[in-house]
This record gives sequence, C-alpha cells and structure tokens, in this order.
Amino acid sequence: MENKMTQKQLAQKIGTTDDCIYFWEKGRSEPCIAEIIAIADLFGVSTDYLLGKDEV
Repeated sequence: MENKMTQKQLAQKIGTTDDCIYFWEKGRSEPCIAEIIAIADLFGVSTDYLLGKDEV
C-alpha cells in the first residue's frame, strides 16, 4: 500500500509531530495506542493489520 505522504503531513493528520514519525521509522520509539488507532483509521485498515496480526 502506497500513500505518498510526508512525515509532517502524516503527523498533522494523526495529531502528533514529524519528529515522532521519524523516531518510529528509525525504531527509536513506538506509537501509543491512540496513535495506532489514528493511523489505522487514516489508512482504512485494522489495528491488527498494523501490528502484523491480520492481513488486509
């Protein structure tokens, strides 16, 4: 799934900072439950899918 979006755009859409997105991508931190839910809602997938527990 490709949804060309910058870190800043994603951060704005889910209510966090682009620094947080950067840290997630680098494995320095992980999103909280509320952020996982917001990402799932934004991309129209389940939280299980994001967490690797379910397929699309």
